[in-house]
Amino acid sequence: MPTPVERSLRVFPAGGNGEFNLPPELATVIVRGEGCRLWTSAGRQMLDFSMGWGSVLPGHAHPQVVEAVQRQLTSGTNFAHVTEQSLALAEDIIAASPACQSIRFCASGTEATMYCLRLARAYTGRPKVLKFEGAYHGAHDVGVASLFPAEPPDFPQTVSSSAGIDPGVEQHTLAAPFNDAEATAEILARHGHEIAGVIVEPLQRCLPPLPGFLQSLHSATRDCGALVIFDEVVTGFRLAYGGAQEYFGVIPDLVAYGKALGGGLPLGAFGGRQEVMELVREDRFDRDDYVWTASTLGGNPVSAAAARAALTIYRAEDVYRRLHGLGQYLRRNMTDVLAEYDVPAAILGDGPLAQIAFTAGEPRDYRSSRHADAPLARRLMLELFARGVFLNPMGTKLYLSLAHDEAACDEFCEVLTGALDAVLDRSRAAVRALA
Repeated sequence: MPTPVERSLRVFPAGGNGEFNLPPELATVIVRGEGCRLWTSAGRQMLDFSMGWGSVLPGHAHPQVVEAVQRQLTSGTNFAHVTEQSLALAEDIIAASPACQSIRFCASGTEATMYCLRLARAYTGRPKVLKFEGAYHGAHDVGVASLFPAEPPDFPQTVSSSAGIDPGVEQHTLAAPFNDAEATAEILARHGHEIAGVIVEPLQRCLPPLPGFLQSLHSATRDCGALVIFDEVVTGFRLAYGGAQEYFGVIPDLVAYGKALGGGLPLGAFGGRQEVMELVREDRFDRDDYVWTASTLGGNPVSAAAARAALTIYRAEDVYRRLHGLGQYLRRNMTDVLAEYDVPAAILGDGPLAQIAFTAGEPRDYRSSRHADAPLARRLMLELFARGVFLNPMGTKLYLSLAHDEAACDEFCEVLTGALDAVLDRSRAAVRALA
């Protein structure tokens, strides 16, 4: 009888559901998770630094989330309509988000950013959007524009990071360098009359904004009449209870949520200024500026119940002090580990997030944070995975959760040391063999 891994390799392209790109010998099927650990079908325990790509901020199988979901299941799973759970959750989000005067639910962060872009175009009557090179805003066409260009074009041109994209997307999507306020303002001054909105990850991947950058961006959009869209799919409820808006002190016109909002269950949300959100009202159906939004599973009561339980967890005393302290502890120890090796590298991140960038200097945007030695980065991520750390081998982010502690960070750094020893020894051996 075939093993679960063999079955997975048979039915899924590359044996997975996207992006992990594990070689067949590392293909994995997960059976269960608890706290910051998971167990595979082969009986292996792994330390999780992916946490469902950041969606499980409370930790796997958190008792409060489990109880809320179990309680809701006996009352129905979906009605595709407002429920008591989704209503209460909407009120909680509006109370937490300075940007949200009105809100709607969808099923994912990808949908949330897509709807924000659609709203911006409808509200302004303009066709183009500006994003920042290297930013990911979901799997839709704009979201993957200039996501990881191998040969980045001159700004503000974009190039798609996926095949099968509508050719018009490159014409209507402009790119700017993250953290470069002057270059961004220049693009907006030149093209602002065509730009509906600027979408930004306030913390782009793991790159923090330079002081004043987000404020400058907000000011420049006001000058040209474009909307500011915060993609808070990652930062929402992670950097602070009020998200990046609270943490960085900048309020956008529209905001998209996902990941940690659902406490591990699928959920997205988008909201913003009342006059912008009014465009989705169905009584405007026959008007030119009506914006179609609908989601069969968005705001379903099971996900909403999980989200309400998660928000209760996030509101507990000292939660964000603990998350930030843990992130600082991990990044500091990772920096100390890398300092022992003769490899140009930097540790990026803020809050409960970290990332290794094999690059010299101070990374501040996509181009300066790209791996100078991408094969080494890939080998290291796979070695970490092989040694029992569950993560995305593409190496984008390490996610901490409320279930992690300093001991888990210490364990990770011990594995990181062994993994670096192994991959660098192999690299040196390969060089000697060629000599």
